[in-house]
Amino acid sequence: MKRVVITGAGSINALGHSAPDTMEAMREGRCGIGELEFRDVDRLAIKIGGQVRGFEAEGRFNRQQMTLYDRFTQFTLTAAKEAIAQSGIEFHGDMSARSGVVLGTAGGGVSTWDDNYRSVYEDGKNRVHPFVVPKLMNNAAASHVSMEYNLKGPSFTVSTACASSNHAMALAFQMVRSGAAPAMLTGGSESMLCFGGVKAWEGLRVMSKDACRPFSANRNGMVQGEGAGIFVFEDYDHAKNRGADILCEVAGFAMSSDASDIVMPSKQGAARAMAGALADAGINASDVGYVNAHGTGTAANDKTECAAVADVFGPHADNLMISSTKSMHGHLIGGTGAVELLACIMALRDGVIAPTIGYEEPDPECALDVVPNEARDANVDVVLSNAFAFGGLNAVLALRKV
Repeated sequence: MKRVVITGAGSINALGHSAPDTMEAMREGRCGIGELEFRDVDRLAIKIGGQVRGFEAEGRFNRQQMTLYDRFTQFTLTAAKEAIAQSGIEFHGDMSARSGVVLGTAGGGVSTWDDNYRSVYEDGKNRVHPFVVPKLMNNAAASHVSMEYNLKGPSFTVSTACASSNHAMALAFQMVRSGAAPAMLTGGSESMLCFGGVKAWEGLRVMSKDACRPFSANRNGMVQGEGAGIFVFEDYDHAKNRGADILCEVAGFAMSSDASDIVMPSKQGAARAMAGALADAGINASDVGYVNAHGTGTAANDKTECAAVADVFGPHADNLMISSTKSMHGHLIGGTGAVELLACIMALRDGVIAPTIGYEEPDPECALDVVPNEARDANVDVVLSNAFAFGGLNAVLALRKV
């Protein structure tokens, strides 16, 4: 099997409009969560989120593109452009024919749904734009990326709620590792921060009205975010031969299904995914220095994840650093694993562990080193990135330093 490395990264989210800006904000422990700004926000009980500020789509895309690009697609193309530029990879000939794109999203074009439901039901209009369906479909972003970069290989979208990006990146990893594709663009995006998107999540009663405090005893729920993270996954030999700057290696992956409850997580399912990723990578649990947690800030998720980490790592769990960057950028639902992968790259490449901000009170059921409130300098060689979704769908990536 081939080795798989990451040679390009791009992002836009509440912390920054680029991958370097995002990682700098993580280093500083900066919070991107604030008051939401969109139509009818006064009708919501939840009025905070990790909203992308200062993003002017009209300056990036022409009028024809704007009729086709939902906000989640705009974020995707913005991040993909950055990842391609950093990688320096070119797609032509055989590279074009065999390379592809696999992206994750849970909601797809939620803003387009919201706008057009409002137009039909509230404003009483009997017609919608003919491009509504191509604009809102979950595969829209993947399709537009494939067209923009001439990617003619496997291209599709994965939608597994909060694990969507990790599942997408895992499939891209497996394609490159097997030799089916020399390179893949992968990651995920989400833009649910509109009236309908937030109103639907309010119904679950898992949202915080003031802050995201993962692992803190006084946490009171999750906070939504939006944005995208896109990466170039590439065959190691191909990357070396063209002199690419390698960010890190994707070493292994595993997925599992709880098969138990549609919303309540299972310790056993999460543990099997983490243990499976280590086994797939051929890595000992004692070699892992950092775990980027799913860490949503809900009691059920945080306690279950900490218990699963304790089961998988045993005594070594006391030596692990584990943090949730959702405390800074919010929960991007289907796009969240992609933005969180930047924290893993930062840990491996820069030796900086992103903090869990908002931590105020120790929780005896989350008695791990959660890197509270301030980033930490540390030399780590192996990290895990966790994603656990509604439906009991778990996806864990293992990465290591090159």
